[in-house]
Amino acid sequence: MSEELEQIEKNNTWELVPRPHDNNIIGTKWIFKNKLNENGEVIRNKAKLVCKGYAQQEGIDFEETFAPVARLEAIRMFLALSSLQKFKLYQMDVKSVFLNGDLEEEVYIEKLDRFILRNDPKLVCKLRKALYGLK
Repeated sequence: MSEELEQIEKNNTWELVPRPHDNNIIGTKWIFKNKLNENGEVIRNKAKLVCKGYAQQEGIDFEETFAPVARLEAIRMFLALSSLQKFKLYQMDVKSVFLNGDLEEEVYIEKLDRFILRNDPKLVCKLRKALYGLK
């Protein structure tokens, strides 16, 4: 959980602001997952902070949804073309790719329960960048 929060702080994902009266405040939750090796043994525990996106209201918190996902046909075509042209391919994993998307809308989330950001109940987090689970 600490590693996830370090990434969020490093990317300057939110700022603490007074609770607005006319905006929807979205909750958050932690998702936990065990990473396994080829023998099925746990090698790493991962935690991800996600927004409860189902609480967002269309037209208020978001205008449209977009999920950049590569289609299998496109990947096959890319691999075939790369093979014909003898391109050298590399694969990489980006840990916090969704945390790099800037937000145009004003989106507010509740402060985290287990991690005390500041001891003022009237403060909420105003997102500057997207979190997992947002629409």
